[in-house]
Parts: sequence; structure tokens; C-alpha cells
Amino acid sequence: MTQHHDPIQPFGGFGLGLREVHYDDFLAGPEEPGVPVDFVEVISENYMVEGGRQLRILEQVRERYPVILHGVSMSIGSAGGLDTDHLDKLKRLEQRIDPLWVSDHLCWTRTSAHNSHDLLPMPLTESALAAVCANIEQAQNLLGRAMLFENPSSYLTFPEDEMTEWDFMTEMTRRTGCYLLLDVNNIYVSARNHGFEAEDYLAGLPLERVRQIHLAGHDPATPERDIIIDTHDREVADGVWDLYAKAMAMLPQPVATMIERDEHIPPLAELITELDRARGIAKRALVPA
Repeated sequence: MTQHHDPIQPFGGFGLGLREVHYDDFLAGPEEPGVPVDFVEVISENYMVEGGRQLRILEQVRERYPVILHGVSMSIGSAGGLDTDHLDKLKRLEQRIDPLWVSDHLCWTRTSAHNSHDLLPMPLTESALAAVCANIEQAQNLLGRAMLFENPSSYLTFPEDEMTEWDFMTEMTRRTGCYLLLDVNNIYVSARNHGFEAEDYLAGLPLERVRQIHLAGHDPATPERDIIIDTHDREVADGVWDLYAKAMAMLPQPVATMIERDEHIPPLAELITELDRARGIAKRALVPA
């Protein structure tokens, strides 16, 4: 049964993913200036344990910065329902950290017997939509709060597809009351790979439901490979910055913006420079033409 949860209020901060290589920067003593971010985001599954060094560090970081919990293994697209043990661990973490919000991906990652640890694509069908919505309602009801779900990067389509991804996500938010984490790099990647216009994707979404944006790098196409691949291992590409500027000009409310880097992680100062570029683009988007 659908339950009504408190709305997620807009938050216009700029943040980074908390990665182990930067722990010391975020744990600077009170006599040292803090990292110039408005929040940090962590991979939920890395902290869904009782005790341990990482959880203690996250609690220390939480004393100084708001935290977003971002999951990679909820498998919201699983036809057989969600893993209740996973949900229980997430609930305990959520209660311990009191995050700004909790997010995950529009994808599936596991069957009843196997977890791929990959963000696998969804068929864009009515039956898949029904399964996703049932799973979202289960997760939100257990957590007692609305969640955000992120659009995936895509490298294939299914012959069974009955709708566009943006139509799928629009109906998903309408049925469940969830919100959206808009990964601008993923839109760019999928648009290039499948030949649709990224601007059509943005225009087709319920932008009033967006609460966060991800920016990341991708591996460009090569003579041997005509697709581009979402990698999170390099700086944000110019085309993604351009699309971010368009998205910020279209959004009707402030949103949180985050730079994602998961491999080849540079010194923190380089990520702060990228984040400052996002701040500048967002500021200019607020200025009337």
C-alpha cells in the first residue's frame, strides 16, 4: 500500500563523494579550515556494517558535514522483490547517520542466487515499471522516507521497450512519490550511444522532482568502439558541462550538485576546482538572459 512520506526539501549545495584517500582532509582538526563543500556523499554499502573503522570515520565526518547515502546494490528492478536483509542494514545506517536523503539506481544487480555488482539495464516496459514501483514503495515504507533514484548510463536497448526512459521515470515518480537524482553524464552517455537528443530527455522529465545532480567523466568513443562508457575515472567532459548548464537553467528549484570520481582519484584540490566550475555554471544559470 502506498504511504505518504514527508517531501524532500530542495537543497542547493555543492559536494563531493567521500573516498578513503581523502579521509584525512575531511577529518582535519578544529584549528584547520574544513573542506569547502556543502555535503558529502558515500556509497551506502561501504558503511552497512556494525562497527569498523569506516563507519567510525563516517560518524566523525557527519559531525562536520551533511551526508547523503547513495546505494549501488538495492536492485530496485529485481522482479523477485528486494533483499530484506539489505534493507534492514540500510535502515540501521540511515538511523545512525540521519542523512540528507537516501538514493539508489534505476537498475537491477542481482537474482535470487547471484549479485553481479553491476548496474544492469531495465527493459522499459509496463511490467518492469510495475515491479520497480512495488520495490520502491517497499523500500520507502521500510525507511519511512521518500528516496531518490538515479537514471543509468545505457549501452543497449530491448526490443520489448514500450516507452522512453524519461517517460518510465516520470511515471515512476508519479506512482511512488519518489524523487530523482539526475546524472547528467549518464544522460549524455546514453544520448550519444542511442542517438536521441539529451535536451529531449531533460524536457520529458518532471524536473520539479529532481533533488540532486551527479557530474562525472566518461571514456570517449574510439575507432574500435563507437560507444562511450561511463567510467567515473576522469574529469567532467566539456559536453557534459554544457548539458549541466542547460539542466540548471531548466530546473524550477535549487538542487544539490556533486562531482563523482571513483577511479584515478586526484588530489582533493583538483576536485574542488571542478566543483567550483559547477558553482559558476549554476550561478550563471540563475541570471536572466
